[in-house]
Amino acid sequence: MSATLDSLIDQLVAARRERRTVDATPFEPVIRNADDAYLVQAALANEFDWFGEEVPGYWKSGGPSRTATLGHSALPPAGVWRSPATLGDWPFALGGIEAEVALRVGVDVDADRAADLDVDSASGLIDAMTVSIELVDSRWTQGFKAPSLLRLADLQLHAALVLGDWVPYVRRDWSAQRCRVTLGTRGTSEFTGSHALGDPAWVLPEWLRHATADGRVVPAGTVVTTGTWCGLLIAQPGDLVSVEFDGIGQASVQV
Repeated sequence: MSATLDSLIDQLVAARRERRTVDATPFEPVIRNADDAYLVQAALANEFDWFGEEVPGYWKSGGPSRTATLGHSALPPAGVWRSPATLGDWPFALGGIEAEVALRVGVDVDADRAADLDVDSASGLIDAMTVSIELVDSRWTQGFKAPSLLRLADLQLHAALVLGDWVPYVRRDWSAQRCRVTLGTRGTSEFTGSHALGDPAWVLPEWLRHATADGRVVPAGTVVTTGTWCGLLIAQPGDLVSVEFDGIGQASVQV
């Protein structure tokens, strides 16, 4: 029997429930575009009742460059934790770590307000920022090398999100922003001006248009994490992962 969108959804649901992976190969022709991937995301959210009747309060948004199409995913709230966090028995097979800056919306945003936003005007809607650590995993057997649209359907390979303390949002010279990541006892790596989009606020206009496209209002207090500054690092079991951004703060998670 040929793979279908329904069978893809069934397989991803089973993979999450049974903590296993699924071969992506049969499903490559099924996801034709980002809209198909977002249908899968919505079906997963409905199946697991991640949000109920509420508008999702936590999102991830980002892409590899300013010329690429950005991806957006609403995040299951059970996997969003305050720092310092402990992984425990949370599923995390591949150990992916991304150091990010999360932004918090300070006002309600509807589709009309989102329609004409650019980076400058969208930045004016943000009231706070914090250090975030995204844990990255995959329900596809191909892991991080699964096709891009199938990664998008799988919530962009999201596993969990750790948030530090909130500080007032202040725009800055992001090209000078320094970030340090420590993985257990294996030393600290430093990154400066390394965000793929040059500015974490770059995601805001497209993300807010996506989040309000079906008539929902993004309420004040909604959080979006905005893409990695360190690429994809791999944590080992037992690592204490610590991320620090100069002038913003720090966060940690025990793997």
